[in-house]
Amino acid sequence: MPPHWPLRLYYDGDCPLCAREVALLRRRNGAERLVLIDISQPDFDPASTPFSLIQLQTVLHAQDANGHWLKGLDATYASWLAADLWQLSWLLAWRPLRRLLHPLYRLFCWLRPGLTWLPHPDGASRCTQERCAPGKRRN
Repeated sequence: MPPHWPLRLYYDGDCPLCAREVALLRRRNGAERLVLIDISQPDFDPASTPFSLIQLQTVLHAQDANGHWLKGLDATYASWLAADLWQLSWLLAWRPLRRLLHPLYRLFCWLRPGLTWLPHPDGASRCTQERCAPGKRRN
């Protein structure tokens, strides 16, 4: 059963791979079924969720309009549905493949903090007056 829209997707904007996926979701969000919340922004308050910042950084989280929370592949699947990415979302709906993807997703979550060396799609624009995204230097 698809989630109720809009879907609030909590993502780590400092993660280069996450930022690339969110850029795709943003471009495809024509029906405005997605509200994208960057948990790496200084004004984000995790107290607005039932999770700690560490929990939000560890695995993808989403909340539908009814207040139901989704995590991991379920959050990914719902965000792809919201962005009308049926070409990708059907893969996560297929149970045999989903069983294989769960351990791969957990592995990605474990490796993700070490991937900050990858180029960020926003480049130097990630730098603010106070800080830069990991791996970026302010000039």
